[in-house]
Amino acid sequence: MAKSATQVLAAPVRAIEWGTEIIIVISASLLVALCARCTALLAATPVPITLQNFGVLLVGMALGRKRGFAALGLYLAEGAMGLPVFNPLGPGGIAQILGPTGGYLMAYPFVAYLAGLIMERGEKTFLRGLTAGFLAEILLFAGGLSWLYVLTHSLTMAMKFGLYWFVIAEVLKIASAAGIVAGWRRFSVKL
Repeated sequence: MAKSATQVLAAPVRAIEWGTEIIIVISASLLVALCARCTALLAATPVPITLQNFGVLLVGMALGRKRGFAALGLYLAEGAMGLPVFNPLGPGGIAQILGPTGGYLMAYPFVAYLAGLIMERGEKTFLRGLTAGFLAEILLFAGGLSWLYVLTHSLTMAMKFGLYWFVIAEVLKIASAAGIVAGWRRFSVKL
């Protein structure tokens, strides 16, 4: 059975589309890895302050639920294989995933998925970005604090190590990611 001209021409186009998607996902995982390099250790907690969460929110909001989830799943796989993508103050690899920051790391694909899902449900406005970021951060901290609770066996210690020191920084990260995504939408519409 002979193929039609449309079928013959569609195959290379699909390959290009898949290639583009792969490049976007890999680039997004590398953006989060770059954000992880901006890290500061706090004396009172084993959890450092980092721009990783900002990168996760930005990737999820900008790329949507599927590509965001894929990018952060790839990011975790890269880190688990020992590539230097996690914050440089930790042990790296599986040890970092199982360490004090593991709950946050394991939540990243789901955080990006939730932020992307909310942004896909309407116009990418600053208010929608704030909502997406806030709800995604609740999921992130639920994962991070749960893991800290498992390690410390104390909700008080988990909150002390994983929440109180980070609230103001997270608010700034949410607002920044929402502003960038909303601003990019306005900029790209004008192009």
